[in-house]
Amino acid sequence: MPDMPPTPLPCRPLGRTERSVTLFGLGGEGVLRTHGRTREAVRVIDRALELGVNYFDTAPAYAGSMDYYGAALGERRSNIFLASKTHERTRDGSLRLLEDSLRRLRTDHLDLWQLHDLRTPADLAAIFGRGGAIEALAQAREHRSVRHLGITGHHDPSILLEAMRRFDFDTVLVALNAADVHRLSFIRTVLPEAGRRGMGVIGMKVLAAGRLVAPGCLSATEALSYVWSLTGVSNVIVGCRTPAEVDENAAAARSFYALDASQRQTLEKRTRTDAETFAYYKSASAVP
Repeated sequence: MPDMPPTPLPCRPLGRTERSVTLFGLGGEGVLRTHGRTREAVRVIDRALELGVNYFDTAPAYAGSMDYYGAALGERRSNIFLASKTHERTRDGSLRLLEDSLRRLRTDHLDLWQLHDLRTPADLAAIFGRGGAIEALAQAREHRSVRHLGITGHHDPSILLEAMRRFDFDTVLVALNAADVHRLSFIRTVLPEAGRRGMGVIGMKVLAAGRLVAPGCLSATEALSYVWSLTGVSNVIVGCRTPAEVDENAAAARSFYALDASQRQTLEKRTRTDAETFAYYKSASAVP
């Protein structure tokens, strides 16, 4: 008998974008954040597409990631939601970066263009000042070279909250995992504010670069299920090194059931002792 196709990946609305995205999206890390490994990277992208993943993440800062997507997507580009970023803080620098990104991705538009890795008040001053990157985002959306606008961050919740106050973004890509609540919590601050604003929420750092799934802590399924169970989360992105890792994340999404508050608290308790290790990406100096 022929192999039966896998159960479709569950989807959720991405805020007010009117797009539906798979619970598991392919992140720009893993093998995609390399140079010179096109064959391996394309195999990972191809496997994600075969399994029905429709959210794909990249950024100019992620080594050859955009080139790998450009080599892999072809006609399948129209079937996915493609998100990228600008780490430039000026209008002109961001527009140049967008032009180069579209060339490398071999596409005429991005579904989502995000301000990358907001960390400091200086970032905000540059972005929202005269000639800042926010002007590039608005111009690109007006010209339809990007469809939606977002922000990303994992350093300090107060910076993301201030950015959200200054501009009506469509999405936020934010660090969310079971150790988050112990210090500088994005779950308790950014997540509810995004919900009030109708923003799509994409989770990252869900496995804390593998630290959370060390022996004696959480399983990958527990770590993923914790974030998928948070109110307001649209999906999560995970970088993958191999097609087998794509399979594992997709299987977790297909078998997902929501954890209640008590179950989430149990996982939070298991992360408390090594919370700083699991939240390595947060500011060391920001006030808790």
